[in-house]
Amino acid sequence: MELIKTISHNKLTKSLLIVILGSILLTISAKIKIPFYPVPMTMQTFVVLFLGITLGPKIGLMTVALYLFEGILGLPVFAGTPEKGIGFIYFTGPTMGYLIGFLIATYVAGFFKYDKGIINNFLKLVFSVSFIYLLGMFWLGILIGWEKPIFKLGAQPFLLAELFKILLLLIITPNLIKIKKLMKIT
Repeated sequence: MELIKTISHNKLTKSLLIVILGSILLTISAKIKIPFYPVPMTMQTFVVLFLGITLGPKIGLMTVALYLFEGILGLPVFAGTPEKGIGFIYFTGPTMGYLIGFLIATYVAGFFKYDKGIINNFLKLVFSVSFIYLLGMFWLGILIGWEKPIFKLGAQPFLLAELFKILLLLIITPNLIKIKKLMKIT
């Protein structure tokens, strides 16, 4: 019985450490701006999908939830913080839909198996990341009004960078699956 408690405790400790490290990685990805056309890109959506693939749906979801919780509490973890504000006020601004979409994208990316070929994996990643943009544009439409060009403002400038990040993930996904198996994360 004591052995079962020790194993359970070790697994919980390992999971908590992974969740904390994942939230740090997501924070770093939000802060680094890479010159790209037509707008500079961060690597946030890359890391969101990366976390789902490597950590699986549950641990990946917990990781992104911790990241969002940290930001809501006022830690400057989001892109544009603290320069453009912090905490709940910033969270409920124009990017809230995208941030909530991180949760679904991570879960969906973690749910899929990536063993059916590159085209199949590409479609899975596109499907996963689409939740970020769909929720982001939905919230943007509510916030600024549906008469505005929501797609042109909320998705179009980022699509080329998104394609780049998805292609990069496709290249490294076989290695991510190996890492996941080595870490014994489910």
